[in-house]
Amino acid sequence: MPFVDVAHTPLAPDASPVRIVFRDVNPRAAGTPIVFLHGGWGYDVYPFDAQIEVFGGDRRIVIPDRTGYGASPAVRSLPADFHARAGAETRTVLDALGIGRPILWGHSDGAIIALCLALADAGRFAAVVAEATHYFRRKPRSRAFFESVIDNSGSTPIMKLHARAWLEIGERADSPTDDFYDGRLSELRVPTLVVHGARDPRTEPGELAACEKALPGPPARMAIFECGHSPHTETPDDVNRTVDAFLATLNGSPHIRS
Repeated sequence: MPFVDVAHTPLAPDASPVRIVFRDVNPRAAGTPIVFLHGGWGYDVYPFDAQIEVFGGDRRIVIPDRTGYGASPAVRSLPADFHARAGAETRTVLDALGIGRPILWGHSDGAIIALCLALADAGRFAAVVAEATHYFRRKPRSRAFFESVIDNSGSTPIMKLHARAWLEIGERADSPTDDFYDGRLSELRVPTLVVHGARDPRTEPGELAACEKALPGPPARMAIFECGHSPHTETPDDVNRTVDAFLATLNGSPHIRS
């Protein structure tokens, strides 16, 4: 796979340079590129094959392995502020690749990263698809799940680091409703589609409603599917149609014909 060397990433502050490996589909396409940001278990657990097939014809698709994942360098720690660190790395990678105003499609942790990037710099991104995102920092219903990942001998090192980081995020939260966006999600100005599973086990009671209430309305909206934590792999056809219609509103034309 191709790679880009960056001088610095806050996910590996003691290393320089850092080689970030990425998937690159149709790199010479003229359409607005889509950058997929994987979740906390890495790209291979929830791959975007069905999305590449639909959207990769006339758009460049770039999928970086964040530091700590896939073919990018491993890490020994994953601090509780890893979403912010990953956002900084993502901006560095996009700049190094010369990718301007892409569509960000983030899954789970990748969705948090995408939304935070859009809040920080609305003019940098054409649109956001935030799939299986998280709103509350504190996840009491998932605590046993994270602990089981840590105790499971079959868990990879990054999965264990990721679970510990999420437990620390919850411990640092000021209240049960403390959110990842510091109460600023209503300031979102990038066209955004929030994609979520109605049976997502990582979603706390009331969390999805709180997220929807915080969204600013147009240009943001929410689409709910009858599935769990990975709509793009569990209900790919429905998700692709919905995302396709959303992207067609951005002065584009649909890829999926009814």
